[in-house]
Amino acid sequence: MTSFLTTKQLQEILQIDRTTIYRMAETGRLPALKVGNQWRFPKQRIEAWLKMQSPAGTAREANIERRLSPPSSAIEDLRELLPIECVQRIQDTFADALGVMVLVTDLSGQLVTTPSNACGFFEALHSSKKLENYCFQFLGELAKSPDLAPRFIQNELGLLCARGMIQIHGRLRAMVVVGGIAPSSWPPSDDEVARLAREFEVDPEDITSHINEVYCITAEKQAHLLSLVQRIADVISHIGNERYELFSKLQRIAELTRV
Repeated sequence: MTSFLTTKQLQEILQIDRTTIYRMAETGRLPALKVGNQWRFPKQRIEAWLKMQSPAGTAREANIERRLSPPSSAIEDLRELLPIECVQRIQDTFADALGVMVLVTDLSGQLVTTPSNACGFFEALHSSKKLENYCFQFLGELAKSPDLAPRFIQNELGLLCARGMIQIHGRLRAMVVVGGIAPSSWPPSDDEVARLAREFEVDPEDITSHINEVYCITAEKQAHLLSLVQRIADVISHIGNERYELFSKLQRIAELTRV
């Protein structure tokens, strides 16, 4: 006996509205039978049609199952969920346009992208293992900050940074961080330079020779930057949500074609 899918089931599988389904049925682009005034969708013919939509055939189906089973595997992996090369290009563009350092991390503080437009002061010291460990811990704490609106926070180097949260499918998943910005009290005193050298086990000369290689921006520009950092995060959130929906759709197709 032929089994049929309901319009609602097709909506869930294809993620399109009822009107589009009816239009596709009317024009013959979707396997369907009309009984009286109602459309019926034969399950086996729909399954065959879905397989035909996959250009690489069986190999593509196997790849879908490998990446999406169990259901949460790819969707839970931030580096699968975000197209990193695309995000990197977006980040690079914003960093150049805004004239500050920009990076993306996960909520533990691990880098997701390569920092864009890193200031010379940070670059001169980044080889310090102690500084690397500090940055990881600092970014992890920054992600846990309860403030929803971006605000500037001063790190141990004395520089300012702010973050915007990346939310995908209703969950906070990562953050955009802007930094390398000098506070009004910059540059640090000789005593502060000596403290930083001891703290991070670097040569004081490496600090003093690069101390002016930071981003000095006006209070007005700082306020403008705070208004933009969450918008940058929202752009990346949008990309992540689109990918999430795509993965979910492919997963539903894979599950249907396995039956």
